[in-house]
Amino acid sequence: MSAASLLTILLLALSITGSPVEVNNSPITLPIARRLSVLNGTINALEQDKARVAAFRLKDYNLTHGGHGVPVANVGNGYYVAVGIGNPATTYYLIVDTGTSNTWVGARTPYVPTSTSFNTGENVKVIYGTGHFFGMEYTDTFDFGNGLAIAQQSIGVATETSGTFGEADGILGLGPVGLTAGSLTDEPRTTIPTVTDNLHSQGTIHREVVSISFQPTTSTQSMVNGELTFGGTVRNKHGLITYTPITTTSPASYYWGIDQSISYGSTTILSSTAGIVDVGTTFIHIATDAFDQYQSLTGGTLDSATGLLLISSTQYGALQNLNFNIGSATFSLTPNGQIWPRILNTYIGGSSNAIYLVVNDLGTPSGKGFDFVNGYPFTERFYCIFDTSRSRVGFAPTSYTDATTN
Repeated sequence: MSAASLLTILLLALSITGSPVEVNNSPITLPIARRLSVLNGTINALEQDKARVAAFRLKDYNLTHGGHGVPVANVGNGYYVAVGIGNPATTYYLIVDTGTSNTWVGARTPYVPTSTSFNTGENVKVIYGTGHFFGMEYTDTFDFGNGLAIAQQSIGVATETSGTFGEADGILGLGPVGLTAGSLTDEPRTTIPTVTDNLHSQGTIHREVVSISFQPTTSTQSMVNGELTFGGTVRNKHGLITYTPITTTSPASYYWGIDQSISYGSTTILSSTAGIVDVGTTFIHIATDAFDQYQSLTGGTLDSATGLLLISSTQYGALQNLNFNIGSATFSLTPNGQIWPRILNTYIGGSSNAIYLVVNDLGTPSGKGFDFVNGYPFTERFYCIFDTSRSRVGFAPTSYTDATTN
């Protein structure tokens, strides 16, 4: 689908979103569109995930050694939001990413300064797990539409990029502000106010809360199937919310990190430990020892074509729930929630009739301070609330929790 068609979808969705049922502080809800970027008929989603996860784990090393490595944007299977920048505004399509905090543009559509643009004179850089962007820091009017705008929002304007960002113009960083430290070349200890920070400080939103809801989908086309809400949640989109504090365990604590345990059926495969929740990671990744148990219990075998665990129809029929025990609540992925949508098998290089599991090896044993990543299969099934003001993350069941997509 062309960029023009994507804009039409997003603008149409903005016009019909309407007023959300308010939970607190007049939340504003915006549509986000999923895009599956396919190159030569397939995507390397798992390889992108591995590069992203590796960068997550290296956060402590990067801080100690003066680097600024952050996760690569997973453009193979991403969610985009349309943002107007400047006056008159140019529309940019940005990847929604909770694993990074810098917001920048210029990967595809050039940034054109307007009457509201201000060049701060600061050089900015972000080194990703693979790829990078270098450029200048500007402040400018940042308009999401639907009555949500920010004056003088800091943005990076790319003059050089490497790697691929698919059809995205850049990234909307929704991670904690601490992740921006080191991105200003001449002020490596200075953090840059994020979009969420500025919504709060300018009084547009009275609490630094971002909530995200996705609908599981099997479509290969760009489509609006998610919502990004600033300032609260949409009551009729979720059940009872369970909040848990951001973990104190490093390096998960730099991100939207939490403590949880994981069980397969009644068998605990990962004792209570730290990891992160991330809407920019395609799969679920768990520590090697937990993955080995999961593989043994499910009977899956590694598939050389996709890198995923492959199971038979009989094994699928015997799958048990995968339970994420967070605080006082348990969030369960049903068997259907643990498998890659079969209609998309060929797009990851797999066989059309095969059954692939979405749980993967993190690459390190548990006890390293970063033992899991709850990616799309989790965030598509449960409503996620990222609350900076209270240093916590919340989860709630949705109508998609038990949805069947295969």
